[in-house]
Amino acid sequence: MLPGLFWLLFFAGDEGSALKMELILFLFLSLVPVYSRGQGVYAPAQAQIIHAGQACVVKEDNISERVYTIREGDTLVLQCLVTGHPRPQVRWTKTAGSASDKFQETSVLNETLRIEKIQRLQGGRYYCKAENGVGVPAIKSIRVDVQYLDEPVLTIHQTISDVRGSFYQEKTVFLRCTVNSNPPARFIWKRGAETLSHSQDNGVDIYEPLYTQGETKVLKLKNLRPQDYASYTCQVSVRNVCSIPDKSITFQLTNTTAPPALKLSVNETLVVNPGDNITMQCSLTGGDPLPEVVWSHSPGPMPPNSLVQGGNLTLWRIRVEDSGYYNCTAINNVGNPAKKMVNLLVRLPPTISVPKGQSTITVREGSRAELQCEVRGKPKPPIIWSRVDKETPMPSGTMTMETYDGKLRLESVSREMSGTYKCQTARYNGFNIRPREALVQLNVQFPPVVEPAFQDMRQGMGRSVTLRCTMLKGSPMKVATSVWRFNGTLLAQPLAEQQDYSELKVDSVSRETSGSYECSISNDVGVSTCLFQVSAKAYSPEFYYDTPNPTLSQKQSKNYSYVLQWTQKEPDAVDPILKYRLEVRQLAQRNTIQTFIPVKKMEKGLLLEHILPNLKVPQSYEVRLTPITSFGAGDMAARIIRYMEPINYPNPTDNTCRFEDEKICGFVQDKMDNFDWTRQNALTQNPKRTVNTGPPTDISGTPEGYYMFIEASRPRVTGDKARLISPLYNITAKYYCVSFYYHMYGKHIGSLNLLVRVRNKRAIDTQVWSLSGNRGNMWQQAHVPINPPGPFQIIFEGVRGTSYEGDIAIDDVTLKKGDCPRKPIGPNKAVALPGSSAPAVHSPCVCGPLTFFLYVLLR
Repeated sequence: MLPGLFWLLFFAGDEGSALKMELILFLFLSLVPVYSRGQGVYAPAQAQIIHAGQACVVKEDNISERVYTIREGDTLVLQCLVTGHPRPQVRWTKTAGSASDKFQETSVLNETLRIEKIQRLQGGRYYCKAENGVGVPAIKSIRVDVQYLDEPVLTIHQTISDVRGSFYQEKTVFLRCTVNSNPPARFIWKRGAETLSHSQDNGVDIYEPLYTQGETKVLKLKNLRPQDYASYTCQVSVRNVCSIPDKSITFQLTNTTAPPALKLSVNETLVVNPGDNITMQCSLTGGDPLPEVVWSHSPGPMPPNSLVQGGNLTLWRIRVEDSGYYNCTAINNVGNPAKKMVNLLVRLPPTISVPKGQSTITVREGSRAELQCEVRGKPKPPIIWSRVDKETPMPSGTMTMETYDGKLRLESVSREMSGTYKCQTARYNGFNIRPREALVQLNVQFPPVVEPAFQDMRQGMGRSVTLRCTMLKGSPMKVATSVWRFNGTLLAQPLAEQQDYSELKVDSVSRETSGSYECSISNDVGVSTCLFQVSAKAYSPEFYYDTPNPTLSQKQSKNYSYVLQWTQKEPDAVDPILKYRLEVRQLAQRNTIQTFIPVKKMEKGLLLEHILPNLKVPQSYEVRLTPITSFGAGDMAARIIRYMEPINYPNPTDNTCRFEDEKICGFVQDKMDNFDWTRQNALTQNPKRTVNTGPPTDISGTPEGYYMFIEASRPRVTGDKARLISPLYNITAKYYCVSFYYHMYGKHIGSLNLLVRVRNKRAIDTQVWSLSGNRGNMWQQAHVPINPPGPFQIIFEGVRGTSYEGDIAIDDVTLKKGDCPRKPIGPNKAVALPGSSAPAVHSPCVCGPLTFFLYVLLR
């Protein structure tokens, strides 16, 4: 077989002799090992690349690999000849990817690689890999170099600069010639038939610019001369490699050469209705040579219903998909291309809808919620969100919120945000239609809110009591689970559960069933708890504070007595009260004296009395009073009894407080106000105090006399309050008159208020007099009638005005029994206090001094 093959190749002819000799040698070397070892012997793969295409030249490179040069557009044929046993498989690959789409990652046997009309990007190193599993694969490669020369592109740029002021201008012209080629091209510049060079003409400069794409040569005509207006040719050459001929481009430079200029007949943004016909005219306003005008569309190609005639673009029966940007470009290779763009918007009536499954949004309180409406239309309208079922603002604080993507994002939602939200399109794009609307329901789930949080349940011995824990609020509004515990121990669950509450019945109240009951209610979101305290013990007594104290003072024995008065809270809630346990302890000692006070009859509101004799002057005592029933001891009430001598004023002949003593007649500063009243006189006041406000001296006019005042300077701010509270006065008359002097001078004066605090079961403050604004640089007197129904205190409240010139002062405060003087003296008013039967308004009065002893009852 082998000799016959040799002769066949030898007598095939002279054409391709070198290729034949390569093939003969390759076959001989490949087949010898197989014959020498006999039939069926395994042999590793061998490979060799040969070419059979339209090569320009094949040469060896510096790494003993062949370089195959071919002209762009010719046919590339490479063959990979392989030997070996078993027959090797062949795969062609390329350095930067597969050789072609046809052979991409494909294994073929003894295959020829053929590429018709090869392109420049298909140049590179090609690999033939032969593999049969015996030994290592055989890999051969060949480098393919694709030669090409494009048409050159010539662009012209002009610059004009002033020289020596404004006497004349210099015009410089740049002719930029650019070409893509392989191998690199040679440039030749000609003016007419004359070849240009640096040494030939001082007005000519030829250079390669930096940072250009492709190969570029620039011909610079400096300070344009009359002879420079001529025909210029840029000729490029690759020196006839692969028989590629030279190429050239010519430009006629004249004194009218100018870049293109355009104008449009329509606005840059054009809004039209579907079905309209429109024409957009793009007119040339300059350019020599005559520019070429081209229309283009983005995104995508020009629509099929378009017609371009010169610079005019007509669109017939416009559709929504015809929207986009239409670009008009004028090019004459002089300067930069002129461009105009029209943004064509085709109106589309808006529609709005809620995505499937998004009409109801359920989230937990504190989390994030997103409400969405899908809107369509051109231009796409913004979405306006508002609440439907509540007259409350949106989370932003406004009644509406505008979004452009149709999504309303709510951060950290609260239960108050639950409800129906409306999304609607804004009027926006010229369609005379009503806004489109859609609704989205937001459900904010939150743990239950239960009632009662705590309840004290009292009942007689042996009687039943029903405990109910009710869900007032919650989402979902349904009891999922309820758990009852007694003193921390789990109880059996009630059989019947209601929708919004859970009940537990205690059949018989006793000492064993008394204690703490806890109900934990869940609605699958969270848990809330009701707490019940169940017992048969009596409620605490309630001390009555309208008792003169002391009732009797024996100076010789230093003893005093006290009448203890009280009522019983809810006596009918439990079994009848049999007696009271009374415990009295002197505060300075630990020993307690215990006695029992029997009770024959007890009714709600019945005032009980007990005299505490032999109390030591001036000691204070703690008194504890505990009701006793058949259940045992009830709730205890305690109070402190203090003995105080009548308050001595600086002048013992009357009861006027002039604030001359540091104890300020028992007045105290309110700890709950913003700042305090200040005691001062003309000698102690700040020498740098604010002028044009505040009194120079007290009412007496002497520098030693003291008064109380509020300082309005920093850090005080508008509305700050200072409150001065009197001692507690026991009521010994029906009417009283509060008289005092006030000084309100300054352009920023705020208000001076007089309040009465009644001490009964709880403290109640009532404003009985008020005055505001500048009253001049003088002391003035006010008389305010009051009729307190029980022990009381008076409160002077100073309110800071708008700035620092707002000092207010008081002096000579008098409290007298009886009515005020009948003569009207200004804006003084009296307001009836709670529980009083006195008329709402009394005429101001002036009363004479009346000695009046004050006793303080402090809890």
